[in-house]
This record gives sequence, C-alpha cells and structure tokens, in this order.
Amino acid sequence: MTPKRGLVILFVADVLSAVGSRITMVAIPWLVLVTTGSAARMGLVAAVELVPYIIASIMAGPIIDTLGPRRTSILANLSSAVAVAAIAATTNLGFAALLVLVAVAGALRGAADRAKDLLVRPMAEAANVELIRITSLHEAFARGATLLGAPLGGLLIFWTDAARVLWIDAVTFVVCGVLIAAFVRPPEVVADTRRDKYFRSLAEGFSFVRRDELLATMLITTFTINIFASASTAVFIPVWVRDELGSPAGLGLTLGAFSAGALLGSITFAVLATKVPRYLTFAIGAFVGGSPRLLVLGLSDNLALVMVVTFLSGIGIAAINPVFGAALYEHVPKHLQARVIGLVAATSFAGLPLGALLAGELVSALGLIPALIWSGLACLVVSVFPLVRRRPGKVLDAPSTVEAT
Repeated sequence: MTPKRGLVILFVADVLSAVGSRITMVAIPWLVLVTTGSAARMGLVAAVELVPYIIASIMAGPIIDTLGPRRTSILANLSSAVAVAAIAATTNLGFAALLVLVAVAGALRGAADRAKDLLVRPMAEAANVELIRITSLHEAFARGATLLGAPLGGLLIFWTDAARVLWIDAVTFVVCGVLIAAFVRPPEVVADTRRDKYFRSLAEGFSFVRRDELLATMLITTFTINIFASASTAVFIPVWVRDELGSPAGLGLTLGAFSAGALLGSITFAVLATKVPRYLTFAIGAFVGGSPRLLVLGLSDNLALVMVVTFLSGIGIAAINPVFGAALYEHVPKHLQARVIGLVAATSFAGLPLGALLAGELVSALGLIPALIWSGLACLVVSVFPLVRRRPGKVLDAPSTVEAT
C-alpha cells in the first residue's frame, strides 16, 4: 500500500463516517419523535448527542497522545458501532436509557473524529501532498457528505424505519474502523512521550492556544461565524420565511442556496488552495460568509436577492475551515496537536447550539428584524477583526517552522 493510496483510504473512511453521522443525526431524533410523540424530547436527544461530542473532543487529546491516533481511531469507531447498534436494539428500554446510549455514542464519535484528524498530517507528508490541498479537499468532501447524509437518512427511514437505519449506520462505523486498521499506516505516530499528568496535559493545550496570536484570532472568528451560521439556519431563516413569504418553499430555496454556494466554494478552493494567500482568503471568507446573509434578511423581503446573497455567503464561508485546518497542522507542534486540535474543534462546534439558543432569545425579546440587524452588525465587527490584524497573516503565509517531532 503506497502512502497516497493510504491517504485516499483515510479520506474514504472519513467520508463514510461523516455520511453515517449525518444519517444518525436524522434517525435518532426521528426515532424519538415517533416513539414518544414529543418534540421537546426530540430536541433534547439531539443536544445530548452533541454535548458529549464537544466534551470528548477536548478530553480525548491526552488519550490519543498515549494510544496514538491510529489505534484510537480504530477503537473509537468500533466502539461507536457497538453504541449505535445498542440504540437500535434497545428501543423499548425507555427514554432515559436512550439518552445514556446517545451520550456514549456522541462521546465516542468525538474521539474517533479527532483521532482521524491526527492521522491526516503524517499521511499527507508521507504522500508528499501539501496540507492546504488536503484540508480543502476534506472540506469539499465534508460538504458533499452533509448534503448526501441527511436526505439519504430521510429516504432510508421512509423505506424502512429509524431502528433499521441505525443498524446501517453501525455498519458504516465498522467499515471505517476496518479500513483504517487494514490500510492506513502512518510512518509517524503523533505521540507525547513525556507522559504529563492528564489535566496538566490538557492545560498545556489550552495555554498554547491562548498565547498564540494566529490561532486565537482564527478561533475567535470561526467560533463567531458558527454562532451566527447556526442562528441563521435554525431560527432566523425559518422565521423570516414564515413572516415575509408564508411558504415553506422559501425555506428550502434559501437553505439550498447556501449549501450550493458552500459546495461550489469548497470545490473552487480545492483547486485554487495553493495559489492564493491563505490568511487573506480566510479573512475575506469570514467577512463574506458571516454578516451579509443576516443583514439581507433584515433589510429585504425579496427572496431572489436573499438567495443570491446567501449563495455568495456560502462560497465565502467554504474557505474558512480548510485554511484553519492547514494552520493547525503546520503551526502547532506535533506533540501538542491532539490537545490543541481537539480544543479548537470543540470550541468551534460549541458555537452551533449557542447560536440557536441566542437567536431564539433575541427574536423573542426584540422581534425578528431588530434581531437580524443587531446580529448582522455584531458579526460584521468580529469578521472585520482578522482583516485589520496583519501580523497573524504574516505568520500563516510564512514557511512553516514547526518542530518535526
């Protein structure tokens, strides 16, 4: 198995896992809805899966350092398969048992995803492929998996039922673990040989992010963009469609415009990734992908205009994750990557539930239009932040000086 083929297999495993995860995100809430009839419980089970995922993304760092990312990925994927299969097999045990199993599955998925992240750098280096190229391709495939996974989950539920769909998802985790075990063999294992105490090891990752100007700037920006992206998708756009258009078709068109723009932007950036200044691309992407889609909702009731601006915002936002991902691989010392990447991923993901909650409260307190305008202005202020900070850009676009071990 050549390094490039191993890298391709890693991509295949990652995409398969992503599709399976999107199917789970549809199947488990639907299972709760049809078995309990409660929308509140449906929302609760979705949160119970996400919160352990975020926590595990942080807490798994020292464990990945000890076991190595390959072994952790294999174990976490196979354990995820067991957890998802247990959910499918025990639907009659009651809601409390379901919550426990969903929390376990979420935590294991967080550990598995972070471990796969740590396999990317050594596999890319062995295959002699630039990291920015890898992260941009990963973003394009992730967008594709998101677009495919959710509707596929809905169709599978329609053809069978939610419990059987979860069995299919369990199989995807098994296949992912087997692919990594059989074909993904990095020449270097990212491991910390110093064996610090667990919480001291975690604190070292926190300290690195806090002191590093480049990562702090990019993390603040990404966290904020995620807050307002989630607010827009979960609350602002549905309420705007109801109040201004009165037709659910507008909801599908608007969300579809953003997804189409994000997919096109991901593909375009994958082609141009090595030819553009990365920090400037990140900053412009944050500027275009954040506030315009909020402000246009607050200032216009024209669906065509909203769709155009939303589509362009999707194109802009597509560059953020690949640039940030490459910066993490190149800028963070290898012995800290498990902890730092886990912390960054968890913080970024934390913006998603926070955004939905914040948007709901703002609309209730201020009304839709004021909430949109104030949110758009707040997002604008933060998205300008990386544009006016020139020093992090010089660090990112300079040749990497990260230690090799």
